[in-house]
Amino acid sequence: MGSGTRTSRRAKKTVETGEPLVKHTVAEQLRAEIVSGALKPGSRIVEGTWGRKFGVAQGSIREAINILAQEGFVTKASGRSARVVRLSEESVLRLYELRGALEGLAGRLAAERKADTTRLQEIVDAMRLATEENVAPALLDADLSFHLELCSLSGNEYLLEHARRILLPFFAFVRIRMIGSGQATSAWGRDLEVHQRIHDLVHEGEGRVSEQYIQQAMARFAATAYEAWEKKPLPVKRGKGKAT
Repeated sequence: MGSGTRTSRRAKKTVETGEPLVKHTVAEQLRAEIVSGALKPGSRIVEGTWGRKFGVAQGSIREAINILAQEGFVTKASGRSARVVRLSEESVLRLYELRGALEGLAGRLAAERKADTTRLQEIVDAMRLATEENVAPALLDADLSFHLELCSLSGNEYLLEHARRILLPFFAFVRIRMIGSGQATSAWGRDLEVHQRIHDLVHEGEGRVSEQYIQQAMARFAATAYEAWEKKPLPVKRGKGKAT
């Protein structure tokens, strides 16, 4: 039996036994560093430094960074080191405005086409359970899934594509701030009923009402986001809308 055959069988065994590839293991380690606060928002991820720390090749770090970029945890610019995602308070406000428009439209389209909301309700139930058990990562995973599912139910693939570009880094940042500041899931208690109401309106086919409700909900979320994530109030605006 040739060595090539033995190598192929070993590779096949790795897939069958579910042993993670190096890049996924390293991505998990880097993700833990980010979420724990060891890597702060906006900080550079130097491939050589983390390669030495984890005892892996620099290429494995690069591949792990690509995974985290797809998940929204890091940003990459051509010719520059990757950085941990960072959103200013003003950026969060603007993103909520955009989310209100996109997800409001998604809710209206989903309601008008009488989309099947079974999965959406399952996600709300998962959010409720995670809140009751105070499991923040599970709650945030379910919350992201809810908004992606809502956009998917619109039936508009372009809307979903744009939503993913916004929601993945947004929720990655929320995860970093929420877990890093030690917030309990109880802070999301009232928001659960908002998600339930969104489901109900879409399920009942209330297109315009769904759109308006989602837009109003996003405006409310924007007003309390940083206070909930970091126990830090949003800046008070005076005069011609300049933050102080």
